Amino acid sequence: MKAIAPLQERVEGFAALPNGSLGDEARAAFDELIGALEEGSVRAAEPTDDGWRVNSWVKAGILLGFRLGVVVEKESAGPLHFLDRDTFGTRRFSPEDRIRIVPGGSAVRSGAYLAPGVMLIPPAYVNVGAHVGEGTMIDSHALVGSCAQVGRRVHVSAGAMLGGVLEPVGAMPVIVEDDVLVGGNCGVYEGTFVGARAVLGAGVVLTGGVTVFDLVRKTQYRKSGPEPLRIPPGAVVVPGSRRLMDPFAERHGLSVSAPVIVKYRDDKTDASTALEDAVR
Repeated sequence: MKAIAPLQERVEGFAALPNGSLGDEARAAFDELIGALEEGSVRAAEPTDDGWRVNSWVKAGILLGFRLGVVVEKESAGPLHFLDRDTFGTRRFSPEDRIRIVPGGSAVRSGAYLAPGVMLIPPAYVNVGAHVGEGTMIDSHALVGSCAQVGRRVHVSAGAMLGGVLEPVGAMPVIVEDDVLVGGNCGVYEGTFVGARAVLGAGVVLTGGVTVFDLVRKTQYRKSGPEPLRIPPGAVVVPGSRRLMDPFAERHGLSVSAPVIVKYRDDKTDASTALEDAVR
């Protein structure tokens, strides 16, 4: 584990400089940051006793890497050919990491952390700055975006997207806490926080711009200023809709998407998701 304060000071100093002033020392600081992200000693956001804290300097450091890098040819995979900035590569793992990356086209970008027991089912992608907890499954055609924070024993189902948030650097990234089930073709994007043990039904889309209606507690949840949209722990969310009240919309029967909390997780819900244990 690296001493964080000196690294933070160096990264913040270089991130404040114009491009023409950046040199080998800035590149060394960036490389050290990437290593710390990959070993999990540094995170773009982290839980504290007072809730989650955004480490904006980490995101600024990742952006520094884009400023430092130049586009080069990357290692090919069969007929596939890649071009990317030389500051960002693809992570390599060994059996000692205790991570399963099933053959078929998945990739983990440098600067992402995968804990022991994580499984990637192809094709899946984990981007820079992401942090994925123990025993989590990232299913086929699923994305864990830049700086997304994913807890332990989460199932990100096929086709689900956890959006990336790099800018602004102070913005809360997508956070999915422990034991969450993200259903197939869900989208969890900027400005969203999903509490532990929540269940997102297939096709639910959550962003900072939607309102979630809680039928159980007779209330609504939405993003407010810097505070993200928060899905309560244990909530079971399904796709819904609400009628538009505009006269034109009423004449044409128009409605908009409105995710709905229909219940909170109980023994029956736990039983319906227990199949994951057999897969793990």
